[in-house]
Amino acid sequence: MTSKDERLLFLEQMKDVQRIRRPNRAEVATPRELTPGHLERQRAAVDAPSRDANPLTASDVDPLTAHDILCWQRPGIQHGVFRKLRLGHYPIEARLDLHRMTVEEARREVFGFVKDCVRYGLRSVIILHGKGERNPDGIAQLKSYLARWLPELDEVLAFHSAQKHHGGTGAVYVMIRKSDQQKQRNREIHGTR
Repeated sequence: MTSKDERLLFLEQMKDVQRIRRPNRAEVATPRELTPGHLERQRAAVDAPSRDANPLTASDVDPLTAHDILCWQRPGIQHGVFRKLRLGHYPIEARLDLHRMTVEEARREVFGFVKDCVRYGLRSVIILHGKGERNPDGIAQLKSYLARWLPELDEVLAFHSAQKHHGGTGAVYVMIRKSDQQKQRNREIHGTR
């Protein structure tokens, strides 16, 4: 609570203050006529489609069914390492769920997910793509595209359909390449070049 003396002191201090006649508000009405800059931006948006930095294939791929097994590894991956991946023995550090996504949404998500995994040093992840058993044509659309996309990414070393308790043929284990920082840290720890 303020006392009477405090209120009088406040009014004394504010006696020279004058009211602002114009409202202190931003002009939010959109201009009716288009400026030359606006017209140029519209023309550029139509003429030059945005360049897609995502290298993943957006065209048709070989169709796979619900029970097809995804299996791929880069040359040089040790058999024991791939076997542990196939059996689900590596801890799952992250997961991406593609259920209910369109192919284009999944394409963007997979590309970003793999890049994020490298950035944060995640090596063993799982991608849930679904089996596509409810599709009338029997084709597992996302699974088919994923089988094509993963080898296109240099950061992916290997992948294999998951074990039954992780989703079976509706999910895939993915092994991600080490980041440059992880490689350097290993060199420092182990004293190798």
